[in-house]
Amino acid sequence: MTTFDWSGRDDGHGPEHQRFWRTVAPSGPADAAIVGFVSDEGVSRNGGRAGAAEGPSHLRTALASLAVHGELTVLDHGDVVVDGADLEDGQRRLGQAVEAARQHAPLTVVLGGGHETAWGSYLGLGAHPGLGVLNLDAHFDLREADRATSGTPFLQVARDRQDRGLPVRYAVVGISETGNTGALFTTARDLGAEWLLDDECQEPSTPVAFVRRFLDGLDEVYLSIDLDVLPASAAPGVSAPASLGVPPFVIQSVCDAVADSGRLVHLDVTELNPRLDVDDRTAKVAARLVHRIITRASAARGAS
Repeated sequence: MTTFDWSGRDDGHGPEHQRFWRTVAPSGPADAAIVGFVSDEGVSRNGGRAGAAEGPSHLRTALASLAVHGELTVLDHGDVVVDGADLEDGQRRLGQAVEAARQHAPLTVVLGGGHETAWGSYLGLGAHPGLGVLNLDAHFDLREADRATSGTPFLQVARDRQDRGLPVRYAVVGISETGNTGALFTTARDLGAEWLLDDECQEPSTPVAFVRRFLDGLDEVYLSIDLDVLPASAAPGVSAPASLGVPPFVIQSVCDAVADSGRLVHLDVTELNPRLDVDDRTAKVAARLVHRIITRASAARGAS
């Protein structure tokens, strides 16, 4: 595990000057626990552009100086670093890190890394019958492949749950019809997955209603955000920028519905590629989403 040196803008020590970097504590119970996953291997195996391994540090830097209103405590468990091409071992270690982090916080947050991050996240959550996975993504990530890639994680999750006799509850917001083959749509149908196309997500009412229906009957939800769900103008720093995408305000509204439900147990944010970013635009929108989800989920737990 590697660690990050949290620092940022400092306007004073009172709560009226609180910024995210000051909420990061060395130990003890917390509202959320962060783990980084430093990996390019899954994207490379999937034929994408390398650079996502630099995502966790850039996302933390973008988070650090964001103002925090109200009480918040966050733990940072450092980074799991994929050793060369051994992605499978890295995913296993990420699962162990998430499982350990869950002992100290009701919400774990993984900063990727390519979307291969998601299989490691799932390993850390455990096979609970009432768990559902909501993916904000232009792609299903249900590819058939001989080994794990950034395009396979949710097929791996579905097959694991089928093997255990557990229900598969998987939904995707933001699917690009031109970015997914007919075979992928067939796989999604066969698994009983639910989805909304990006065409249907240009204003918030439809996707928010879709997500609220999906949450019905779930005990816990794992929210995965692949930043290529956003328009290329908002998120240029990804391996596969979206030609249309889902507007940031709509994605934020969906995230609000999940955080406010009180059922969110895990979040991962993937595919930030700083090498391809413009003025840290992608890192900044990702940081705002992470900040908002953590603070709203904490408030929802406090209100329950």
